[in-house]
Amino acid sequence: MTIPSLHKVPSEQAPMALLLEADPSAAIIARYLQDGHCVVARLDEAIVGVYVIKALSAETWELMNIAVAPERQGQGIGALLLRHAIDQARQLGAQRLELGTGSFGHQLTFYQRAGFRVVAVEPDYFLQHYPEPLFENGLQHRDRLRLALEL
Repeated sequence: MTIPSLHKVPSEQAPMALLLEADPSAAIIARYLQDGHCVVARLDEAIVGVYVIKALSAETWELMNIAVAPERQGQGIGALLLRHAIDQARQLGAQRLELGTGSFGHQLTFYQRAGFRVVAVEPDYFLQHYPEPLFENGLQHRDRLRLALEL
């Protein structure tokens, strides 16, 4: 497999359709893109992946979104993006990288394999912050898990 090249892009060039694959709220995405760092993965000229990180404090950054084009999933692009996000946060002075995700699903295992640990549960987060119910594999997301990786 050809390895995608990674490029930081300004927020106005962020691939919204791809970001919406991981977060169905365009309004929430627009908020974190304002002061986030957006990096895309390109194969040839096609954008096949994206992540956004932003500072919560000088020492703590958050992975706001990470997504891979559906037809490119399972090819290691997500792992490449996650490693790059971790390295980028570290280079920006972070001592900790946090993220929020649903309480079940493949993404939870993906993050735990990379060393992230559950540090908190936010009950009913998805019910309170999204206008439409979010379902995965026939189950409704309700609670959000907060995960962290010490850098």
